[in-house]
Amino acid sequence: MGYWILIGGTMLVSWLISSTLKRRFNEYSQIPTRMTGAEVAEAMLRQNGINDVKVIHTGGQLTDHYDPVKKTVNLSEPVYGMNSVAAIAVAAHECGHAIQHKEAYAWLTFRSKMVPAVQFASGMQNILMWMMILGIFAFGSGGTVFIWVFLGVMAITTLFTIVTLPVEFDASNRALAWLERSGIANEMQHEKAEKALFWAAMTYVVAAVTAIAQLAYWASMLLGRRD
Repeated sequence: MGYWILIGGTMLVSWLISSTLKRRFNEYSQIPTRMTGAEVAEAMLRQNGINDVKVIHTGGQLTDHYDPVKKTVNLSEPVYGMNSVAAIAVAAHECGHAIQHKEAYAWLTFRSKMVPAVQFASGMQNILMWMMILGIFAFGSGGTVFIWVFLGVMAITTLFTIVTLPVEFDASNRALAWLERSGIANEMQHEKAEKALFWAAMTYVVAAVTAIAQLAYWASMLLGRRD
């Protein structure tokens, strides 16, 4: 019961923040600016001496991301060609990641190195859960090894969500600082852009808190059961 209360609570908070983000994004998409998201991205990259990163169009909504392997800033339909506060905030944020990459920002480098392990851990988590349950029932205390492996896998994915936080907040800070220096956004527009990026960052905060809470719950339950 405790697990389902935890899951239900975090899902509710996640839904509320996601709904607020979408509502803010739609609201700030109605506030015009003099440049489109793509133009802002290209200008920000250029002014930071980044000439080997392309700004490209990608499908969907809120699918914007920076690809460090292909060196592309991928902007979604509502961002790439729109001249709005929401568009320039998101575009500048993704360029913030490109600048992090250029400067070898420590947290981004660490997160990038974690990706293969996280991909493996995510794929193995459900399998390990069933192996752990079967191990406990079949081998009793012999199932302890499955418990530790399962918790280790959860710890890897949890650490990844934690490491993501400074990466995202730093990218937003770089975006807001550049928008202010460049004069592209006036005072009111800058304030709205800051709020949009704040709610976007909160989705990562919820993900991290949820992962920590789930890890703590399973560790307490499984290790407590073993004792």
